[in-house]
Amino acid sequence: MDERRDVFQQALAWSAEGRRFALITVIRTAGSTPRKPGARMLVREDGVTCGTVGGGAVEQAFLQEALACLRERRPRLVRRHLTRDLAMCCGGEMEAFLEPFGLTETLVLVGAGHIHRALAPVGLALGFSVVVADDLEELASPERFPGARLVTSFDPRSWNVSFDEGAYVVIATRDHAVDQEVLEQLARLDARPAYLGVIGSQGKLLKFKKRLEQRGIEASWITRIRGPIGVDVGAETPAEIAVAIAAELIAVRRRGQEVQVR
Repeated sequence: MDERRDVFQQALAWSAEGRRFALITVIRTAGSTPRKPGARMLVREDGVTCGTVGGGAVEQAFLQEALACLRERRPRLVRRHLTRDLAMCCGGEMEAFLEPFGLTETLVLVGAGHIHRALAPVGLALGFSVVVADDLEELASPERFPGARLVTSFDPRSWNVSFDEGAYVVIATRDHAVDQEVLEQLARLDARPAYLGVIGSQGKLLKFKKRLEQRGIEASWITRIRGPIGVDVGAETPAEIAVAIAAELIAVRRRGQEVQVR
């Protein structure tokens, strides 16, 4: 009971710190195994652990699966035969359920104009942690963006965001040159968010992609850029455009990168 309490107390502490971690719970065993159903272990994204599911090769196998679970942001069921799979002498089998925690998705709105002012509250309602980046404090203000984290810089390095599968980035600054520069900086950082979209016409995006190619950015990265963005519903006003973009964000969140909305 003390071990279980320690695991859950650590989970609460890591959650309060905003840490990402996976919970491993042994749910079935057969034969001779080092732990029985109900054994739990936490694995933080940096490999730090709390608790144990048996030590040795089986624990290492579950640990690696937990890290993969965090990268993919999906729970998984893992079964290992201790002798056949891991060359252990026990001869039994263990099955564990792995759950990721602390995976809040971040919506980064680059530019603090009318469309993003309309999109920010929608993003918050959808459960995103919203970050607004603009170099003008009068635009990126708490009055205009209540509930969002504000950054007065267009430099992605200053946003304190992990550009992984938990990040969604929408670029719409007041200057096309800034849009282009932000894209290039993200490319130099090898940022690979779940969603990377730029507001603008097809012609604008083709020019951006051509310039990125001329500056040595890999084609595989350039193809990640989406545009024109938003579900094509004939949107015209900032509020309508925000709803169209939000619909595309939901589609990517639920169905993955293969979604095509235009």
